Amino acid sequence: MTGQLPGGVGLSALRVYPWEALDGLCGGSPHLHLCCTEAYVVVSGAGRLQTLTTEGFSEHPLHPGDVVWFTPGTIHRAINDGDLQVLVLMQNSGLPEAGDAVLTFPPQHLKDRATYEAARDLTGPDGTPSVERARRRRDLAVEGFLALRQAADQGDLRPLEAFHASSAGLVEPLLGQWRTILADGAGATVDDTAAQLAALAGGDHSHLRRASVQRMPRPTEEKFGMCGVLNAYPVPDGTPVPSGRPSEQP
Repeated sequence: MTGQLPGGVGLSALRVYPWEALDGLCGGSPHLHLCCTEAYVVVSGAGRLQTLTTEGFSEHPLHPGDVVWFTPGTIHRAINDGDLQVLVLMQNSGLPEAGDAVLTFPPQHLKDRATYEAARDLTGPDGTPSVERARRRRDLAVEGFLALRQAADQGDLRPLEAFHASSAGLVEPLLGQWRTILADGAGATVDDTAAQLAALAGGDHSHLRRASVQRMPRPTEEKFGMCGVLNAYPVPDGTPVPSGRPSEQP
């Protein structure tokens, strides 16, 4: 499929927020993904990745060239110790953009989808996101994360398990859409590879004549993500281009 990035992944350039939180650390909003593994490829700067799972709290240093990845259910918080910039690889292409992430808000903000979205929304009366609202959302997620961490440090995983249950409930209405995204994205790339293997086994290498090259420049549009300012790379539209000639589509 020429329309998919390799393996059906999503790709974003991330500048981790430099804003100080209530515990004195600068960084992003803690959250987890329910179905997607995420990877950080550190481009520049320095920082840490704080994680919380049923195994407890951990902290992982981030330096240029480091790669760290974490599976679904890992609550993660990017800490910016100095101009931390990373390339983010997301499994399953558009699932994170379609809602596969739940911020660690305190329990009162996780009661239902409407309550959660009200806390998550970055837009004001003018419909425009703002730094102030992004920072307020981050602080709310850090507040909930610190409570989960404190309980886990004391050997009490019940708050973490309750957060897992709330997260699953919040995304339940989205699962049908996610199945479609998976089938059209990462699932389709697997199907393509299986078909190519079958063709090669039968002596058919005709798919090699359909080779193509695509190029995406760094997106100029920026948005407030959960961990920082994002330049999210779009998935190409799938239009084949002749082999050897880069696509001019962004």
